[in-house]
Amino acid sequence: MNPTTFIYSSHNCSPYIHRDIIVQRALEEHDDKRLLYLPMSENVRDGDEMESQNFGWGKFEWFLNRFIQWGLRPQPFFWSQGMGREDVDVLFELLINAPVVILGGGNTFLGMQRYQALGEHFYGDKHMFCRMLHDRQARGQLTVGFSAGAEQLASVFSSVLDVDDRSCEGFGLARDITVTLHHEWGREHQLIRGAQSVTHCMWFGLPNDAGLAVNTGVLPSGLIWQVIRFVVDTSWDLPNDQWHIKTRQGMKIDHFYADGRHWAFGEGDEMLRIMSADGGFRRAWIGVGGSVIDYWTQDHSGYPNFGAVLHDHA
Repeated sequence: MNPTTFIYSSHNCSPYIHRDIIVQRALEEHDDKRLLYLPMSENVRDGDEMESQNFGWGKFEWFLNRFIQWGLRPQPFFWSQGMGREDVDVLFELLINAPVVILGGGNTFLGMQRYQALGEHFYGDKHMFCRMLHDRQARGQLTVGFSAGAEQLASVFSSVLDVDDRSCEGFGLARDITVTLHHEWGREHQLIRGAQSVTHCMWFGLPNDAGLAVNTGVLPSGLIWQVIRFVVDTSWDLPNDQWHIKTRQGMKIDHFYADGRHWAFGEGDEMLRIMSADGGFRRAWIGVGGSVIDYWTQDHSGYPNFGAVLHDHA
């Protein structure tokens, strides 16, 4: 099952995440191999709105260009105060049809303001961009969030713990998930605070290079299902970058319960969540080493696989 949402943290273009998960998804398409990169969250520097966007795109461009010979069509789209309706229509066509879209890094709040302003200014609908992303998810297309983009695709920004005067609501493609980026040892307290403060979300600490690959849907019963595959990438081996790549140092994806219990997810671990639309029903199971573990008790669930869980809740 291919993920429809992938949110991650990285220091550079590690091959496993960027080639095998992101680029390969676009290359698998027969007719349209476009990969859209949006650096719109990048800050303005000294009055220049393009400098940081070009810098953000440049961190990906060199890697993506390596796959042009196989048909990949990497394409950035830059935010500008001078954008017209025709420009936005081009962007929205890309959002609808490009097999892969990446929301890039920068300032989480600034990016959200710009994405919402596109629909509000030109179509009178600030939620238009959000709905287009959810439509991508429903069609099975891949939407990726890197750094600030990862927070934007989650339900709530991790900064909700420290900001009380701005909305911290994300697009919610990764439903009821919150992530901290560039996570490292010593920052566990942020995850614990989050789990205790924003209880409808699961909080995950994503070190460089790690991510969550998410699929979601609705059962005949009306319950929502969500499968999370945990990605821990150790493929980037440039010696000068070793300090930045926490997964190469053995770090996994940290997760804390509201009661303080801890779980560290490794490469290939999975989680199945089943929830009602109003949040009144929530259950979760962890798939690790061929076993299905009940999330809350951390004991064996008695289910042989996730399929059996889904069958019981259909």
